[in-house]
Amino acid sequence: MKQLVILLIFIGISSILTAQTSHFVITGKIEGADNVRFLLLSSENGRLIQLDSATAREGTFRMSSGNIGYPRVVNLLTEDRKRMLSFYLENSNITITGRIDSLETARVTGSKTQDEVQELTRLMKPLGEMYQTKNKDLTKARRTGDDTKIKNLSEQINLLMTQATIIEKEFILNHPKSFAVPEILNSIASEISASEMESIINKLDPEVAKTPIILNIRFKLDILKSVDIGKKAPDFTLFDPDGYKVTLSSKTGSKLLLLDFWAGWCGPCRSENPNVVKVYNEFHNKGFDIIGISLDQTASSWTKAISDDKLTWTHVSDLQYWNSAVAKLYGVSSIPANFLLDKNGVIIAKNLRGEALYNTIKELINK
Repeated sequence: MKQLVILLIFIGISSILTAQTSHFVITGKIEGADNVRFLLLSSENGRLIQLDSATAREGTFRMSSGNIGYPRVVNLLTEDRKRMLSFYLENSNITITGRIDSLETARVTGSKTQDEVQELTRLMKPLGEMYQTKNKDLTKARRTGDDTKIKNLSEQINLLMTQATIIEKEFILNHPKSFAVPEILNSIASEISASEMESIINKLDPEVAKTPIILNIRFKLDILKSVDIGKKAPDFTLFDPDGYKVTLSSKTGSKLLLLDFWAGWCGPCRSENPNVVKVYNEFHNKGFDIIGISLDQTASSWTKAISDDKLTWTHVSDLQYWNSAVAKLYGVSSIPANFLLDKNGVIIAKNLRGEALYNTIKELINK
């Protein structure tokens, strides 16, 4: 569930903004960390950059490398890379308090942006806990083959994902000056329309709107607009598991065609698969078809998931993970994601899950 996980594990963002005049100072008070060397890393243009390092003496260390252009996610790691804490660094006096054996849960104070993230984390925590519980129950139900329970739990998980998106959108709109917004907005990019995305970005504080993630989203808006409802779905060609080419244009003509972006490693995708199987089995003979577009990295994990989840429709992939050419073509930045096409290849709906998918197909297939 990308929207929930993103609050716990952050991806660093690159710095292209004008430097400010103040500096950051990090004071660490980590119990059990005597003589442990810590590294402060940031991700910039896809590369990890070391911002600073320090060795703890009796659990205490200090870092101060100067100025950081704007609040961004950084990673504090032990030199052996066994422990890591992600947090928002900004030009202020920041204190990190915790234990070496649970560094990932250390308390961070002094960062306004981190405080804002914690506010959202508190709002999302009940949903996250329910998601974890229901996902465990779903795994058990799959093992026992309890189809009724699988269906009910999948629907409940989809509802939690919808609720999570609503909370995140409200947070973004209520915090237009927060530098936590770019990461959050990027995590729900596939859940909202291009026009809504553009409207949200236009309401952001100008400094937040200059961050690389928002600039990248603006760049992608042209892509998102090209795959919005009412647009002709861009054609593509990929290989199926047997090595045969499949072209989208060769599959259009069905009364309804679903382009389903997923992966074997994606928990929410696997949770949704029973719903998709149900819809396919019920309406395939009436003119409903699916192309599954996988963001897997290995053929074995891809084909195993297809077999395990009994996905009997057409599947394609270039096995390039998030570098999938078709995912980029369709502006997909989180999965599961889907696009429903009519017989002419025009996009008529997006990101339908659970009962929404079933009810939409049932209504349209009978027209």
